[in-house]
Amino acid sequence: MKINSRSDLDFMERIQQEVTAHRRVSPSDDAYYASKLAQTWQRARQTSAYTSLDTFSMRAFRDLPATSKDDLKSRPLDFLRVPVDAGLKYYQTTGTTGTPTPTPRTAQDMIANTVSVAEAWRGMLADSGHRALILLPSDIVPVADLMVGVCEFLGIPHVKAYPYTTGISDWDRIVGLWEVFRPTVLFVAPGVLLEFSQVIKRRGLLDRLSESVDLLMLLGEVSTPELRTMAGHWWNARAYDASYGSTESGTLSACCAHDRLHLLRGANYFEIADENGITPAEAGREGRLVVTPLNNDARPLLRLDMGDEVSLTDGCRCGADTPVVTVHGRGSDGTRIKGSRVRTRDLEGVVYAGRDVMGYLIETDERGTWARLLLERDPGTDRTAESAKNDLIQRRTDERLGFRWDEVRFVNRLPVTTKSGGSQKSWKRSNFRVVDEAVPA
Repeated sequence: MKINSRSDLDFMERIQQEVTAHRRVSPSDDAYYASKLAQTWQRARQTSAYTSLDTFSMRAFRDLPATSKDDLKSRPLDFLRVPVDAGLKYYQTTGTTGTPTPTPRTAQDMIANTVSVAEAWRGMLADSGHRALILLPSDIVPVADLMVGVCEFLGIPHVKAYPYTTGISDWDRIVGLWEVFRPTVLFVAPGVLLEFSQVIKRRGLLDRLSESVDLLMLLGEVSTPELRTMAGHWWNARAYDASYGSTESGTLSACCAHDRLHLLRGANYFEIADENGITPAEAGREGRLVVTPLNNDARPLLRLDMGDEVSLTDGCRCGADTPVVTVHGRGSDGTRIKGSRVRTRDLEGVVYAGRDVMGYLIETDERGTWARLLLERDPGTDRTAESAKNDLIQRRTDERLGFRWDEVRFVNRLPVTTKSGGSQKSWKRSNFRVVDEAVPA
């Protein structure tokens, strides 16, 4: 996060004051939100998408229909306040649910998002002597830059590595880097962590490399509690679901030391959409998350329906009174397997519960009536026990998902595409393969 003008420095200091002073703000705090929403409303009026907006009032805001993600993705340039070449940085979404969305960001966009996340993590990361390795795929999405900005803001030594940039930063290079830098915290995509863990387990290096590691901050794609428990067990470290958000919206929640995602209320106005309409986001409510980012500059968004089903709770052991958000995913995320609709979290709760699987691939026929589960075995596990593991996975699948696999098989290696993605990599594209029925693995 580069600050190269007095105005940017003043803006950074103002945002820092806002996110710290309003960490406990609630949707009923009309004075704070009315002021911030009025500014966002005025920026939105400068876009083609919101050109018909009248003068701001809280009543006018609450009467405004939600902006759907489908609408945003179908005409993304209409929601921009500035031309594509006027942003300081340019990103695109990964296009896992459609065409990639052009997303320029101004300096103020990046400053506001970075400061909001950094302040949420300050208690976990600052003043602890941490050294951070940012281990992410080389995608044209903002997550790696965000982690760099957070480290710079908190004064954490860091290095960024893209292991899939062939010939530049492969696993050998990262192992060599590790021996010198000795990172204590990894900002890492779950799939990348699985692949790296498999590589160094085969080389007998896990025990040595894990000695320095305290925190695994998983981000950029879905991670499940079972996956985090498994990875934390391997690395003898605490594993966290670090954040939730999107390239279009920015970061919406960040984890606490108890692995709970707390809404970043100082930087966003949150609401919940259900069959009764849209209401303020309060603990005890569930439905689709609707967000108005309060500091988006290049692309101001009003009442963006994220499409994700969430539930909100309170009473986290960390003591924060901002709601904890549990993201259940989009209703369309499920994939039909043998008559059952299965979501990533549901399946990975079965696959990773045993702590000895390095990845998975689902094979189905064209009709979805036949399905096989391929599991990448942990290099150090006892193969004689795999028959019993297969039976256990069959029982768990039957109990939790409502069907049984035609075959469960352990293999030595799966395609790297099942693990190399980031920023909400497409589960359907990378972890599914349509084949002729009963083709040998």
